[in-house]
Amino acid sequence: MKSTGIVRKVDELGRIVLPMEIRKLMDIKVKDAIEIYTDEDKIVLAKYHPACVFCNDADDVIFFGGKRVCRSCISKLKDQF
Repeated sequence: MKSTGIVRKVDELGRIVLPMEIRKLMDIKVKDAIEIYTDEDKIVLAKYHPACVFCNDADDVIFFGGKRVCRSCISKLKDQF
């Protein structure tokens, strides 16, 4: 993980503002879905991509190596190696 040196306070409703520089870097637009999950003692925000990174199929997708991959593409990858 890369430190940005940017600090934001949580408001009364539990909200934070994502800095414009980070939104541009991560191509996050208004109304984009953001996934929130934890990793040990960290809160991780990621742009939500519900479909497979290879074929864009949203059926039978699992989280593998930090990416969403469908079982069909995993089988194809296994066959190649």
